[in-house]
Amino acid sequence: MSRKHPIIAVTGSSGAGTSTVKNALEHIFKRVGARAAFIEGDSFHRYDRATMKEELARAKESGRNLSHFGPEGNLFDKQLELFRSYGQTGTGLRRFYVHNAEEAARHECEPGTFTDWDPIPPDTDLLFYEGLHGGVVDGDIDLAAETDLLIGVCPTINLEWVQKIHRDTRERGYKPDDVKDVIYRRMYDYMHYILPQFSKTHINFQRIPVTDTSNPFCVSQIPTAEESLVLIHFLKPKPSVDYKIKLKGLIDGSMITGFNTLVIPGGKMMYAMELILTERILELMKRRGHLDDAD
Repeated sequence: MSRKHPIIAVTGSSGAGTSTVKNALEHIFKRVGARAAFIEGDSFHRYDRATMKEELARAKESGRNLSHFGPEGNLFDKQLELFRSYGQTGTGLRRFYVHNAEEAARHECEPGTFTDWDPIPPDTDLLFYEGLHGGVVDGDIDLAAETDLLIGVCPTINLEWVQKIHRDTRERGYKPDDVKDVIYRRMYDYMHYILPQFSKTHINFQRIPVTDTSNPFCVSQIPTAEESLVLIHFLKPKPSVDYKIKLKGLIDGSMITGFNTLVIPGGKMMYAMELILTERILELMKRRGHLDDAD
């Protein structure tokens, strides 16, 4: 962690909805005048798209486990190098993974490949990571220890699968059975490298559907925000009673369900995120001296 060069990370599984938190944080950065260096978790995958297909075939033949969730498919050491470099100096190297034709035109690279490693632009106020492994721990690598604000996005697992199934079948052209195979293949790494992160976060947002998602492969539509609740779990620091009562008063329909938890209507998720995270980010900016003259 760094007083002068803070790191904010949003971590969650594929299909979890980390982009919702990313959008909320982008609004906050703009509002408080924080210049962020944006880091995409996909940029730390070990293989490009074509090579990953080849490696998956080799892993299947040899009975090895390989997925984008685990260490074999990622460069955790490079991510740690960046987090430490940025925390100490406000600099570091980043690259981008090119997902589609639109990004390919912007980066002048083929879809499914990586850009070159380049220095982060100078004079940023913080580093913002969004991806699978913002707080991963693997042996001597402890990325959670390098973050100043670690945010988990972890919908109930059936809803997570519903969102992934719909995205992969409707946007990426996969068959349902192919998606089922991917979910199964990733399960070991999911349990060992994704789930443990949510015990190391500062705050978790968990969306809970109030429609039937008992068999995610038979759900015709992703439950809407209005068909969901959101459980907010404060892990670090523990919230005071006054703080929770204040939030409950500001968010209509919310319920205090435990010492560290607040449940809100799903449609209030973005509003709640901006309320809660703006305060956390202002604290980081004041700590680094960026907002010393602010009221």
